[in-house]
Amino acid sequence: EVQLVESGGGLVHPGESLRLSCAASGFTFTPYPMNWVRQAPGKELEWVASINGGPIGARYYPEFTEGRFTISRDNDKNMLYLQLDSLKTEDTGMYYCARDTVRGPNGTISSPGIRGQGTQVTVSS
Repeated sequence: EVQLVESGGGLVHPGESLRLSCAASGFTFTPYPMNWVRQAPGKELEWVASINGGPIGARYYPEFTEGRFTISRDNDKNMLYLQLDSLKTEDTGMYYCARDTVRGPNGTISSPGIRGQGTQVTVSS
């Protein structure tokens, strides 16, 4: 059974940082592209970052991240990470680690794929 377990969320002030983690199990992690997606209250699911499979996966981000977010993976540990820097209040939401995500146009999500339970990020002054 595929399992994705996120952690690392919390309440921070604008400009601060968080590091999210996702522990993957139940499948061979290395070859799979992985994603982070998020959902703000009252809004649709939104793509945040992607990383290709393999030892050196190419990384992709939507424009709104503006270089503030960094996705990475440790294939030896079956872990996915998301470093969130210079956080803004509009980054508040539930962040999910996801596999098999299908992106639509303009950062939308056509199919979320398999997700974990999520970790809450709240950015507030």
